Amino acid sequence: MTMKSGLMAAALMAVACAMQAQAQVVVKHLQPNEKSPIANGVWAGDTLYLSGQLASPVTPADAAKGTAADYGDTKTQATSALNKIQALLKEQGLDMKDVVKMTVFLAGDPAKENKLDFPGLQAAYTQFFGTKDQPNKPARSAMQVAALAAPWALVEIEVIAVKGK
Repeated sequence: MTMKSGLMAAALMAVACAMQAQAQVVVKHLQPNEKSPIANGVWAGDTLYLSGQLASPVTPADAAKGTAADYGDTKTQATSALNKIQALLKEQGLDMKDVVKMTVFLAGDPAKENKLDFPGLQAAYTQFFGTKDQPNKPARSAMQVAALAAPWALVEIEVIAVKGK
């Protein structure tokens, strides 16, 4: 190896190391509480990955009456999950326009012979995306799954949002 090619190789290595140092991304985990085994979301640089969100009950359980919580149909659950996502984004200085990717998991609705209620999902989704006030339409995947973690759950939604410059 000549002196010139040795210096060139050293210079290229220095540039590569400098580029790698710049490529380091700050990662921040959003913990809902100390006991939760998962984060609500994770920041990686300017990108926020939100964990899947389930619906909140429309009517809470009443132990005194012996009634279970009611979470509603697919549209109701999707609306609830999207409202939770909107609130989590707002806490992080973002909103629905910053969502670039959405993944939706749908369980069959027992009230619909365990069939996918895609129109119910769409009815909720179009309240948040593609509107006059919020025209952003993120990339989206939606799929039917055999079941979700909560036995009552019909919808789980996760999103990726990017903080614009």
